[in-house]
Amino acid sequence: MPTTLSRRTFLGAAATVAGGSLLPHSAYAAPAIRRSRVAGFAAVSSANGLRAVERAVRLMQEGTDTLDAAVEGVKIQELDPNDMSVGYGGLPNEDGVVQLDASCMHGPSRRAGAVAALEGIKTPSEIARLVLKHTNHIMLVGEGAKRFALSYGYAEEDLLTPRSRERWLRWRANRGAADDWLDVATDEPTGMRPTGTINCNVINEAGDLSSITTTSGLAWKIPGRAGDSPIVGAGQYCDNEIGAAGSTGRGESNILVCGGFLTVEHMRRGMAPTDACLETLRRVVAMTPPRLLGEDGQTDFQLTFYAVNKKGEIGAASLYPSRYAGHDGTTASIHDTASLYKGPR
Repeated sequence: MPTTLSRRTFLGAAATVAGGSLLPHSAYAAPAIRRSRVAGFAAVSSANGLRAVERAVRLMQEGTDTLDAAVEGVKIQELDPNDMSVGYGGLPNEDGVVQLDASCMHGPSRRAGAVAALEGIKTPSEIARLVLKHTNHIMLVGEGAKRFALSYGYAEEDLLTPRSRERWLRWRANRGAADDWLDVATDEPTGMRPTGTINCNVINEAGDLSSITTTSGLAWKIPGRAGDSPIVGAGQYCDNEIGAAGSTGRGESNILVCGGFLTVEHMRRGMAPTDACLETLRRVVAMTPPRLLGEDGQTDFQLTFYAVNKKGEIGAASLYPSRYAGHDGTTASIHDTASLYKGPR
């Protein structure tokens, strides 16, 4: 049997392969190609977002875009008067005015939108999405943000509920011993200012990601204050090739480390979502000034990060033990976060 091939024989064999008549696999096997795959539908949110992740995943499974699904998820809390950290019924600033913040990112289009100090509109998540979809800007603030919302047919409403107004009146009465207001009885912890937000990060079966964060901000804040929630790269961040992340808690401490962006970058380096969140929290502690640390060296505030990666893996971590909502594409449930500190805040 000849050990060499003539040019004619070689070309004939090549033509046979090209035409679909394959040679034995053991003799001429093609190199294996490993393709990355995503785990499917998933969502992660703050603990008040159990209904949000349920709705977002269900909508994505029905074919809804990832950002639209996330917006519909967080709107549950924005419209819920019993959640005083978000939207309608949110706790007001020191003047008794509810000012809302939100930002969002859409992984496939690489676009973002945000609003800050928005008054009179219940669903800032929707207005942030309008900024993303219909303008060449990323953030609108204050009166301009409200006028923008009104131009799209949104109605201006009083966002204070009787319950949130009562909380504000009690705070105003008790905020200083030397003021002209008489102290009133309250069962609220002294010195504790309520914070709260909802962050939601989602991925669909095609591997497309989106993220959103919306809040009424720190209770009794100085009018005009904006935390991390409307800051793209802090309150939330999304990279369609890597993952998405966001936060709740003390916004100023998150802004200083660009926590949403930093968490996604940790995942880019190969960290799992929970590990990425923990690493960002270590950076937060390193950047915390002494006035915000207790005698034990631990922070006197809470901060939590939530993340999902391109594989559909979710995770969360906080400074102090907390909880978060997750959906694996099958069921939604509440989980304990990982934490840097083991004791209560």
